[in-house]
Amino acid sequence: MADGAFPFPEFTPEVEAQTAAIRDKLRDKITPLEWRLQAPLIAEIQALKRERNAVVLAHNYMTPEIYHGVGDFVGDSLGLAIAAARSEAKIIVQAGVMFMAETSKVLCPDKTVLMPDLEAGCSLAASITAADVRLIRARFPGLPVVTYVNTTAEVKAETDVCCTSANAVAVVEWAAREWGVDRVILLPDEYLARNVARQTNVGIIAWKGRCEVHERFDAADIAEMRRAWPDAEILAHPECPPEVLAASDFAGSTAAMTDYVATRRPRRVVLITECSMADNIACEAPETEFVRPCNLCPHMKRISLTAIRDALREGRHVVEVDADVASRARLAVQRMIDLPRPERPARYDLVRAGHAVDVELI
Repeated sequence: MADGAFPFPEFTPEVEAQTAAIRDKLRDKITPLEWRLQAPLIAEIQALKRERNAVVLAHNYMTPEIYHGVGDFVGDSLGLAIAAARSEAKIIVQAGVMFMAETSKVLCPDKTVLMPDLEAGCSLAASITAADVRLIRARFPGLPVVTYVNTTAEVKAETDVCCTSANAVAVVEWAAREWGVDRVILLPDEYLARNVARQTNVGIIAWKGRCEVHERFDAADIAEMRRAWPDAEILAHPECPPEVLAASDFAGSTAAMTDYVATRRPRRVVLITECSMADNIACEAPETEFVRPCNLCPHMKRISLTAIRDALREGRHVVEVDADVASRARLAVQRMIDLPRPERPARYDLVRAGHAVDVELI
């Protein structure tokens, strides 16, 4: 059934009462006209979740009506999958992109994982295949493969250990010690690999994969923002080019950026990442002004309230991962989960005193 084929629910006094708390949080983000369309869907989704014992995992890049309106667990992709595995829900609806749904299925093999839109992909995940990883292993025998969680289950299955943008440095250094080597293969994000290389003495072999959202930022963008908002604190995601991180005040994962705003409460801030991130944090930090020179992720924006509602009503689209692939991918993810958690990085520094950056791009 096509998206939106179910009758559109009405905005009734009962719906208005049921969603009042959410409306208060989103008042400055959604117009009254939009709310009259969105509130009935939010109320219907909440009812369907209770009826079907389901939860919605809402990534940081979801729009505010999804993130704050129907998300039971919110955050980055790995955190969402771990939370889902610990929940008692039988059904998981992934409000994110396909590799996230696969990760949820890998960590929750006994749960039903639903993907509201099968076309919600990821340029970074699409940049590398399992066959590519096997060829890289053959070219660099004996070196451990560290793979970013922003990859397909098949790629994770060819991996020794996974990492996130928050713990990539720690995982790379652990892998080098564990394998007794001075070089590690870090896939597939070129810019994350280059930024990690500036934090460690471990040599990095990298792949030329990029996030289509973050690669569009450049140092000129930062300079322009400095001129326009000289008092703003600029926070960048480590999937951005290294020169962007060097020109920023702070660089870290989505979780690290959220924590930065929550603890420091800057008067004005710029987030160099996907647009909805700023909208979602702003709801929790009303005293901070968010400047929004951001880029939209077209894949994330395929997920809508209507698509989530229809996924719950129809039980679509069920995500399956081959049992052997899931078993091997689970090992790589679990290895990372079992490592001691490092403190959140203060920033990804461009320059490290006395350190020559060693990156081999393949």
